[in-house]
Amino acid sequence: MQAVFLHSPLLCAGNVFRTSFKSLVAEPASSMEKEDGKKRKRLGVTACSRKKEVGCHQVADIEDFLGEETFKIRASLLKWYYDNQRVLPWRTNQCEEKKESQEEREARAYAVWVSEVMLQQTQVVTVIDYYKRWMTKWPTVHHLAQASQEEVNELWAGLGYYRRARFLLEGAKSIVEEGEFPKTASALRNVRGIGDYTAGAIASIAFKEAVPVVDGNVIRVVARLKAISENPKEARTIKSFWKLAGQLVDPSYPGDFNQALMELGATLCTPANPSCSVCPVSEQCQALKISRKSESVLVTDYPTKVVRARQRLEYAAVCVIEITGNPDLDTWKAGKCKNKGFLLVKRPEEGLLAGLWEFPSALLKGEEADLSIRRKAMDKHLKDSFKLDIKKNGRVILREDLGEYVHVFSHIRLRMYVDLLVLYLEGGTSALRNNENQDSVTWKCIDDESIKSMGLTSGVRKVYNMVVDFKRNGAKMNSSKSRTILLGVQLLSGSRDGSVFWYNFLEWDPFSCPSATTYVHESGDY
Repeated sequence: MQAVFLHSPLLCAGNVFRTSFKSLVAEPASSMEKEDGKKRKRLGVTACSRKKEVGCHQVADIEDFLGEETFKIRASLLKWYYDNQRVLPWRTNQCEEKKESQEEREARAYAVWVSEVMLQQTQVVTVIDYYKRWMTKWPTVHHLAQASQEEVNELWAGLGYYRRARFLLEGAKSIVEEGEFPKTASALRNVRGIGDYTAGAIASIAFKEAVPVVDGNVIRVVARLKAISENPKEARTIKSFWKLAGQLVDPSYPGDFNQALMELGATLCTPANPSCSVCPVSEQCQALKISRKSESVLVTDYPTKVVRARQRLEYAAVCVIEITGNPDLDTWKAGKCKNKGFLLVKRPEEGLLAGLWEFPSALLKGEEADLSIRRKAMDKHLKDSFKLDIKKNGRVILREDLGEYVHVFSHIRLRMYVDLLVLYLEGGTSALRNNENQDSVTWKCIDDESIKSMGLTSGVRKVYNMVVDFKRNGAKMNSSKSRTILLGVQLLSGSRDGSVFWYNFLEWDPFSCPSATTYVHESGDY
């Protein structure tokens, strides 16, 4: 007699998988599944049909994961995960858990929530330090709900996609107001900023609800398991991925399984160089089987590569305004001048980089604007925004063109022309108060030490570093030449599935080098 299991009996202690795969008895396929399989065989319908002229496979129909196949994938993947998972500060294994109180369970849900939001579009190695600092400052959802948006932005600075931080704070406030942390995926989706993926992650990992998660890693793994070559961005295909991922979820340890599936995509089933020889589910991988039969097909052909929309080009004049307490240029150059601070402006509460601080900037109509046109645009902006007429309200100590660089957001390629303007204002910063909004502080002056420790976006930080370099060099930069000198490279982050990486170049011009694949990039908000 063949035994039938409702779920895979997977037990573990530490990294020891107590139940071997051979001891598992797979659930037989239902009569309906068997009949469906026979029908497909008669019709010659498989998961994919060959398209020889382009060396790829066009999906005719996406087959479900059947009982035996599902159990083999669950068992193999969970065993591999327990033996090979990365040690991360937000991770605990469900198979090792003891009975938790409601307070402990909600604390874990909050930790999962924070980590998953940070991991969206950001590399794990980058997230770890941010996560630790965040949890130290706001260890529970109640602590976070008491924070201000500016405090949250300060800690988040550098992670990009700042809307995530805003939604975290808004979501925390709403949860505290409701009085209880939502425990199901459907209830979690009602919290602002929590979508299908985050809801599934929190519900499965913290509350053991057997629901799937689908991110770039899961799409890649499932697409290869089933050799799915349909456009992974299309709504119909995405719906299929959610369905297939839901069929795979282990009902006993749904959180562990979901993390195992994502871990596999992040470490072995990578976009460009999958490690098929050590993959725990290679026997079930249709893409691997097809690639072994046809030299024209590679595992990396799955999922289908989608051409990204081209970023729009924008141009801006950026003016670093340093207000000094002494009108003498030599005193300023010697560093003996009493510094009143740098002028920072707060961005609008909606839109790109909402609510964050930056140096005054003005958008330009095109890239051909020369220095005089850019300065006229900036002077008009200062007059309109602060009623500041630099010729009437004070004295220009120094105005220097520091150069330019291109800053790339997810959907915008922004070329910034950077000017340093050192001003002596009669009456100091009070000259800027004529146009101050009484309802909210839209600008502030901070000194050198404060700006060094302030949480700024990577773009604003680069602008400030250009000022620091100019002062350190003590020589006038040649503003007539293009700033194409590479001064430094820093790996900022990568997408969770490892397919895209972003780098910071202090000065580099991709407009003149369009074939390059790395460039100044910061994740921005839509």
